[in-house]
Amino acid sequence: MQNNKRIEQLVLQLQLEKHPEGGYYKEVYRSSEIILEESLPERYSGDRSFATSIYYLIDGEYPSLFHRLKSDEIWHFYEGSPVDVHIIDPGGNYTRITMGDLSMQNHNYQITIPKNHWFGGIVRKRDSYTLLGCTVSPGFDFKDFEMAEQDSLLSKFPEHREIILKLT
Repeated sequence: MQNNKRIEQLVLQLQLEKHPEGGYYKEVYRSSEIILEESLPERYSGDRSFATSIYYLIDGEYPSLFHRLKSDEIWHFYEGSPVDVHIIDPGGNYTRITMGDLSMQNHNYQITIPKNHWFGGIVRKRDSYTLLGCTVSPGFDFKDFEMAEQDSLLSKFPEHREIILKLT
């Protein structure tokens, strides 16, 4: 299958590793400048880089599972099939945004997921992939990353049961 060969090629070429939320990633930028903890909002513990960015690849078989960050995250579409990004805000409002080639109707090359929003992504074509870039500011730290627990999300947002079951 041609898409599987492209996935293997990208994983090798970009030196991607498995990501805890699903897919593969490689950090490609971390600012050398630091924001001191005392200058950051209270939700952060420790200093942070000004910004970070990664390559992020997900395929049609394994989605990006629901997770949230303490910082805003910007996703950039690079190549592959369209991906639906599913977002639940702290108040329980649900949004689906499609990323992909702008030649397709209602697709976006770039979106921003605000801090503290649960989000994950599903590649539209099961036998395909999506290559993205993700930028976080203040810079990403796994201390700011939280994977969703299915039971907790279902009890908090039962109206979104179908998508929660898919992305947890």
